[in-house]
Parts: sequence; C-alpha cells; structure tokens
Amino acid sequence: MAADTVTPVLVVTGAGSGIGRAVAEALDGRPETLVLAGRRRTALEKTAAGLHSPSVLADTDLSTPEGARRLADIVGERPVAGLALVAGGVGASSERPGLAGVAESWAASWRTNVLTAVLAVEALRDSLADGASVVVLGSIAATRGGGAYGAAKAALTPWVRDLARTLGPRRVTANVVAPGYTQDTEFFGSSMTDERRERLLGETFTGRAGTPYDVASLVAHLLSPTGRHVTGQVLHVNGGSLLAG
Repeated sequence: MAADTVTPVLVVTGAGSGIGRAVAEALDGRPETLVLAGRRRTALEKTAAGLHSPSVLADTDLSTPEGARRLADIVGERPVAGLALVAGGVGASSERPGLAGVAESWAASWRTNVLTAVLAVEALRDSLADGASVVVLGSIAATRGGGAYGAAKAALTPWVRDLARTLGPRRVTANVVAPGYTQDTEFFGSSMTDERRERLLGETFTGRAGTPYDVASLVAHLLSPTGRHVTGQVLHVNGGSLLAG
C-alpha cells in the first residue's frame, strides 16, 4: 500500500464510454495507475474490466466543486503525470419557455463542457507532477459553430493557453484536441440520420468518420514523453472537414 501511494497516476475523465474509454485503452500498459472518472460507476467498471493496467474508479460529477474534491480525494497523495479531460457533451436542453429556458440550456452546456475541465484541473493543480501533461477535449464546433455547445468548447482554448503559459515553467504542457464527426460515441444519441451522416462524411477529405481511437491516439501521444514539447495548441482530428467551409 505504501508503494502505491507514490505511484504516479493518469486521470481520464469521461472514461465510461466513447472517446474517454478509448483514451483509457490507449494508455493501458503504461506504468502509471489509471484513475477513471465519470458519473456512471457501471460504465467505469466496464472500462476497467477491459484494461490490464491497475485502475481506480472515481464515480463523481465533475461539474460541481464537491465532485472535483472527491476526485482529488481519490487521487490522494499520488502525483498526477497526466490529465485527459474528456468529460463533456451536449448539455440537457431546458423545457422552460422563453429566456429562462435559454439561460438554463446555456448554463447546462457550460457546466458540462467547461466546469468539468476547469474544476478537475483546479482540484488537482497542486498534484500535477513537473513535466505532466493536460489534454482537454474540444470540438470542431468551437470553430464552425454549434450554439451553446460550440460556444462552451470555444471557451476552452483561451483557458488552455493560459494553463500552458502559467504551468510551462514546471514543464507542464496543456493542449486541446478537437475532434470532428466521430462515430461509436454517445454524442449524437438518436439525432443522427442517414442524411446527416452522409453530409458529414462528404465534408471530410478522407471519406470516412473518425473513430474514438483516432482521437485517443493523439491524446495518448500528448500524454507521452514524445509529446511534451507541444503546448498551447488546438489539434484537430477531423479528416479535413474543418476546411470544408
């Protein structure tokens, strides 16, 4: 037990499904202990069951201060070698009419996509090891538009660049990885139609949808020693669709 307290950890939020699960799998086999964070313990257990590396589950809501403190308590005294902040998605739409509904929907998107990242970093800032890496999941919507979701994802860029600047003296890097259309995730739910999928595929240069593993491989690189001189950047994973207009 004493040895485990000094084993560095890699924290993956949103680890219960989709890109978050793929990131955990891409990091599997590294010497660090994986801390898998998310709201659904059953989903986290499913991710952990497919890994060879030791893992710790942190079932918590990172959009709240209490949830972020719980994550910090679970990490404990172990140094954090890397943060993959994947938690996010389209916030719940309010059913209230008028401005009250607009405010609730936008606030939900902010909590889901911005606070889950900001609070996790702030809760673990003092635990970040020198030379650690922070990777935050953005979106093509931050550049091309996407209502409250796109606006929330766009807000991550100046924050991450500020992190890169302030944490740089400790050789801590911070970057945004921004996927385009990525299949096999829970993002679209039942809203994906055949027509919409064909349009999204037609915007790519590669003629295919991204996969969670396309995104996860870049995240894993940024969390590795070979990716530690890339910082303050927004790196796109979209098959060229950002250039489609």
